[in-house]
Amino acid sequence: MKSFLPFIFLFISSITVFGQTKFSKKDILEDLETLRSSLEETHFNLYAYTSQQSFEKTYHGIKKDIQQDSLSLLESTNLFQQLISVVNNGHTFIDFPAQSYIGYVQSGGTIFPLEIVFENNRAYIRKNWSSNQEVEAGLEILSINGKSIDTIASLMYPQISAERPYFKNAKIEFYSFPRYYWQVFGEQNAFTIEVKKNEKMHSYQLESIKALEDFEAKRSEIFWSERQLKFIDKSAYLNPGAFSGDEEQYRSFIDSSFIEIKKAGSKNLIIDLRNNTGGNDSFSDYLVSHIANEPFKWCSSFMVKTSKTLKEFTLKNSDTTTTYSKAILSHKDGEIYAPKLPFYEPQEKEKRFGGKVYVLVNRQSYSQSAVTAAQIQDYNWGTIVGEETGEYPSLYASIFQFPLPNTGITVNVSKGHIVRVNGSEKEEGVIPDIVITDHLIDDTDEILEGLVERIHKAE
Repeated sequence: MKSFLPFIFLFISSITVFGQTKFSKKDILEDLETLRSSLEETHFNLYAYTSQQSFEKTYHGIKKDIQQDSLSLLESTNLFQQLISVVNNGHTFIDFPAQSYIGYVQSGGTIFPLEIVFENNRAYIRKNWSSNQEVEAGLEILSINGKSIDTIASLMYPQISAERPYFKNAKIEFYSFPRYYWQVFGEQNAFTIEVKKNEKMHSYQLESIKALEDFEAKRSEIFWSERQLKFIDKSAYLNPGAFSGDEEQYRSFIDSSFIEIKKAGSKNLIIDLRNNTGGNDSFSDYLVSHIANEPFKWCSSFMVKTSKTLKEFTLKNSDTTTTYSKAILSHKDGEIYAPKLPFYEPQEKEKRFGGKVYVLVNRQSYSQSAVTAAQIQDYNWGTIVGEETGEYPSLYASIFQFPLPNTGITVNVSKGHIVRVNGSEKEEGVIPDIVITDHLIDDTDEILEGLVERIHKAE
């Protein structure tokens, strides 16, 4: 587990924001129009999960609401994200306003003291960072300052890009409820909360806490998965971590792990893709090649839409000598094409694992981790265990970035469309073969412990 602040500084490095902290109404209106036209130009299918009428209505509503003469970076980010969120695509978004948040945190800002998780359409307290110990983890929270949790969530949703409420709630857990609460409602010094305790309603008064000393410095992220190999009886447990970073180091870890697994004579292999932020298929395919018994692909279809903006990004940020970049640059603006996807070869038989494979997933299995789980499921190379992923395994993704000209705020947009190996485009996450709910309320690992228990009973 890692602290959020070092992680969030990575966001700042990808945000090209000019030195000013205020932007004129004219600047904002111009960037809003640029955002609107750029999304239509660059997105693979902007109206896959929304209608053009809804998109245009949201655009005009935002435009009409811009009345003040100047707006802060945070206000500008929140406005632009409202237009993006109506697209209902998890890979088309503006990052959480990290620069504004860190400035607020470092200046002594305060924050809501409870972390919240969503299960079965209800909200529960996961962590209590306040001084009031009567507010226990696991209690259902019903309202904050007179607003129901459902109302609060609905006010947060316009700041969250996702295909459906299940995924939006997962993202609130991912980034943390207190941070989103600050983003939407600003600084507040006191809170009246209502909870359900022993089937009765209880009201508590809570003070805000220091965002840096009492929140960021103490908590740990639910989404940070570190590479790990360990052995549980006759089973090997492998967490490959995110499919990103130094690929040579990643491959070395995978290779050495499978050597150790073979030495141990493990009959079962548990691959943990929970709380995984995803990454690149070159990483995930290398992992899969150690359990595959035939040449394979990571999807059945991958299509890309090129555009003027994408070409500008490619010329500036990519190696233009690669086949992938050449295809982007050679096709006409707006053209959709299919990059070549060669089959990936499995490892030599003596290097592969030949026992039973189980893959753990939960609602926090993002992007390429969900695609990989579906890939293993579709090739019948492993049993999927856990809960439905928030992410769809057939999805609009393959993002690239561009800055808005006046504010410099970075927009992430999906230029591609990916279809899982079995060809299904059903709007659902990866559905486990063995369903075990992951309760984030406590530190018990229900999914892993539940699977190990099942394996023991079967032996």
